[in-house]
Amino acid sequence: MTDCLLCEQPDETGGYLCPGCTKATVGRLNALPGLYDELLPFLTPGSGGSTGRRSTAVSAPLPVSEMVLSLRGPGGVVGVVEDWLAAVRDARRMRPVTPVGSVESRLRAAVRSLVDNMPWISVSWPDAGTFAEEIRDLERVGVSVVDPADRSERGTRVGTCPAVDDGGVICGAVLRYQPGAKLVVCSWCGCTYPPATWQGLRAWIDHDENHPGANTQVLNAS
Repeated sequence: MTDCLLCEQPDETGGYLCPGCTKATVGRLNALPGLYDELLPFLTPGSGGSTGRRSTAVSAPLPVSEMVLSLRGPGGVVGVVEDWLAAVRDARRMRPVTPVGSVESRLRAAVRSLVDNMPWISVSWPDAGTFAEEIRDLERVGVSVVDPADRSERGTRVGTCPAVDDGGVICGAVLRYQPGAKLVVCSWCGCTYPPATWQGLRAWIDHDENHPGANTQVLNAS
C-alpha cells in the first residue's frame, strides 16, 4: 500500500495516484477545452456588456484582462498541457510531437493524449502527483474567473457599467454593490455612482437591457 501523491491518502492499488484522484484528474483535463472557450468573454470586460447609455468614465479601460490573456495565450492553458504531454512522452521514450493548428485544436489534442496516458501516469509515473496538482490548480484558476466560488465577496450585481471612454467605447463591466459601501464603483474603468444615482442607474440599465439602442436620459456619474 502506498499514499496517493495528490490527496496523500492510503492507496491499496499501490500506484502514484489513487483511483479517485485519477478519475478527478481525467475530469479536469477533459474540462480544460471548454473552460478555455468560456474564458473568451472575460478577455475584455465590455465584450459581453449591454448597449447602455453613456456617462463619462474616470479613465479608459485596459484593452484586455492580463490574467485571461495569460490563460488563453500560448504559454497558458495550452502551454501547461503540452509541456506535461511532452514530459510524459519523454518518460515513455516516445517520439516528440510538434503542436500544429489553432490553440483550441492543440489543446484538445494534448488533452486527449494525456487522458489516453492516464492509466500509465497513475500507476507508473513518479511525477504523477505534481502533474495532477498542476492540472487541478490550472482548472481552479480558470474557474475562479468564469465562476468564482465565493460570490459573497463579489457583492450584489447591479448591472453593467454604462460609462464610455473618450473614444466612444462603452465599458460594459459588471457593477456590484458591496454591503456598507457608499458608492458603486466600476472595478474596471473606475467610474463611481453615488447613492443619489442608484435608482436612476438601475432603471437606466433595465431600460437599455430591454430596449437596446433606445435613447435614454443621461445619468450623471462622478
